[in-house]
Amino acid sequence: MTADNTEARLRRLEDLEAIRQLFIDYGYYLDHGLFADYAGLFAEDGEVLLGPMGRAKGPAAIKDLMQRTLGSRVGTSYHVIANPIIKLDGDRAKTNVSWIVVVMGKDGQPAIPMFGHHADEVVRTAQGWKFQRRKGFVDLPGKFVTPEEQGR
Repeated sequence: MTADNTEARLRRLEDLEAIRQLFIDYGYYLDHGLFADYAGLFAEDGEVLLGPMGRAKGPAAIKDLMQRTLGSRVGTSYHVIANPIIKLDGDRAKTNVSWIVVVMGKDGQPAIPMFGHHADEVVRTAQGWKFQRRKGFVDLPGKFVTPEEQGR
């Protein structure tokens, strides 16, 4: 095995891990209302397309969208991120990841009002891997469960 081959393999593994961390940070920042950090996961011209929740381009607009649509729900739902598929192509990658939203129901039991997936384009930037385009899909239709519906 040559040093070049080892370096290429190491870089590939580091890239895959950095992209996986994007997915984890995405859910964590949403769940904790860290919308500025959330928006920082996107490239300067990155965009998010979340169906009926809305769409936004650029970190400032993405932060505003999340604050407006989820600000009152912080601490009422938790994202579980799973099954990442990452297809690296140099400084870009196409990815797909599953998500589940878990909420506490009125009866005090956890409920899963919806789950789906994200189809993404990610790009290597000077600050590391970022979302260039993140498109969300709801695979099991559900509805947003309001705090009132949760008994809060």
